[in-house]
Amino acid sequence: MSEASNPEEFYAKLKAQLHDTSLWPTEYLYKFIVPTRKEKVEKIEGIFNNMGAVITTKQSKNGKYTSVSINVRMKNPDVVIEKYKEVARKVEGVISL
Repeated sequence: MSEASNPEEFYAKLKAQLHDTSLWPTEYLYKFIVPTRKEKVEKIEGIFNNMGAVITTKQSKNGKYTSVSINVRMKNPDVVIEKYKEVARKVEGVISL
């Protein structure tokens, strides 16, 4: 996710897209990339703990980065966006896709 210019404008647009393209509640797939460090991956996993999320991780070819995919049932677009914001706040260096 590119939040370069105005994060609130970006999230408002994302909320509208999510609202228009899905029937809620629905399964949602989050994808994040972090530098390969155990504590960063664990922080992301902790944010989605006790939600019934299916979490998979995969290291890049050279091992420098780890992708974290999270498939979880979400109630509505607002909850989806709150999780993106929480990950951005708590995990330094994360890239949201």
